[in-house]
Amino acid sequence: MLAVTTLATPLLVAAAPATSTGWASSGSLDVTVDNEHVVTGELAKCTVDGPYSARTAGGATGDVAVFGIGESGCGRSGAVSIAQATGHRFTATVLKRYGGPVITVRTFSAKCATTETGSGGEVSIGEVEGITVPAQIPPNDRIVIPGGPAGTALATVVLNETVTPQPPDGSLVTHAVHIELFPQGGPASGDIYLGTAACDPFGKK
Repeated sequence: MLAVTTLATPLLVAAAPATSTGWASSGSLDVTVDNEHVVTGELAKCTVDGPYSARTAGGATGDVAVFGIGESGCGRSGAVSIAQATGHRFTATVLKRYGGPVITVRTFSAKCATTETGSGGEVSIGEVEGITVPAQIPPNDRIVIPGGPAGTALATVVLNETVTPQPPDGSLVTHAVHIELFPQGGPASGDIYLGTAACDPFGKK
């Protein structure tokens, strides 16, 4: 299993004390496939203000994907907010109908924690099948799955994805895995996220 760490530090420090926030979920799905909209919401979502833990038994979302068991835990230790989530045995079947691979991720997790002026995040990703994953995964590692119309992509898969605002404010959102369907357009669209954790030292939800 590979673990990677990311840090986010703001350009400016808040002038007054603030209550940090954080949340995490084991995954989510919001896609449109052949004009059918499928959405799960955040699975097993926790926040540092409660609920402090959550669990999902998983299940199939039509002929799009299958989520396994997922769990999350959130809380504060003094001024520090901590949020983390894990998931198991995910399978994405949606690309198979377009000639693409079935993508499986055996285990994954995402975690973040605040500091006085920023946030840090880390993810771990277990065995992956259906795409080639590098031995060492850099931040925002992007894998293109070809085979879309007129030479476009069927999907892109981003591993160890970190999203920070511009200009930086100390907050971050990290995803263990992010699958975007037909990013240049096609018969399907939308996003699948595995392992999400979001933290903000200055109180943004």
